Amino acid sequence: MSLRTKTPNLLDNPLVPLQAKLAAAWTSLMFLVIYIDYFHLYQPGEIDVIRGGEIFAFDITPTLMAVFFVVIAVPALMVLLSMALPARINRATNLVVASLYIPVMVFNAAGASWDWAFYYGLTIGLEVLILAFILRCAWTWPRTTSPSMPDLVEPDRPQIQMGR
Repeated sequence: MSLRTKTPNLLDNPLVPLQAKLAAAWTSLMFLVIYIDYFHLYQPGEIDVIRGGEIFAFDITPTLMAVFFVVIAVPALMVLLSMALPARINRATNLVVASLYIPVMVFNAAGASWDWAFYYGLTIGLEVLILAFILRCAWTWPRTTSPSMPDLVEPDRPQIQMGR
């Protein structure tokens, strides 16, 4: 309430299109993946391990780098696709990709030491929450009636009366 008028200050809460919510969620996921990998470099000795040719207990190869690229490129593409695809394809794409990405995010803990369990639990947990949000939004996508199925009774049409 305002002190001068004793009336509540109501904030306008405009509706956000579902596609924008999905694009924002994919953007958030993409940034988290990037920052989590970046913060990984702060672990003691990790840069030396990377210089030795390993990351996350895997040898650094062109194939591994291609996999890393795909892991971050898919959320980047989903930002665009969430805004550009038609509703039916958009819903299916978000459901499939988000479902496939949950195990990908959990796999990020591969090769992690138990000393960093809290860090990985927190980061992977947040990524999975965002993916759950995406799944919920896509699963509950609002539906409209089909224009090919007209109402049985049209409100502006006079009703037929049966004579005697």
